[in-house]
Amino acid sequence: MNPRDVVFPPERQALYERNRYSPAIKSNGFLFVSGQVGSTEDGSPEPDLEEQVRLAFNNLNAILGAAGCTFDDMIDVTVFIVDPESKFDTIWKVLPEFWGEAPHPTLTGVGVTWLYGFEFEIKVIAKLPESGNHPI
Repeated sequence: MNPRDVVFPPERQALYERNRYSPAIKSNGFLFVSGQVGSTEDGSPEPDLEEQVRLAFNNLNAILGAAGCTFDDMIDVTVFIVDPESKFDTIWKVLPEFWGEAPHPTLTGVGVTWLYGFEFEIKVIAKLPESGNHPI
């Protein structure tokens, strides 16, 4: 098996190593990003829901940026929400701060009962930028 081409965001590698997973892996022109939550620097949940969602997007942005991507490169998005019926409106009013213009990526929303103390998680697949090494 080939070694995985792992992408770590700046200053958070120890957190991922401690939790034993990769934040993102490059493969065949795509970036597969693990679910991102609104964790503070020490990995604990941000207690305010709006701020937790913003932090999840900021954590996602750090990974996308480390791979040379932006939100415009996202193709597929999955969000996980604890008790979506009561939290959806709060979460969705934060989205425009980060979401780009149409056409938007595909989206799947999943209601869950537990996210390790978090209320929101976002997982994405993005297209990596072209390398520029194409024949003329």
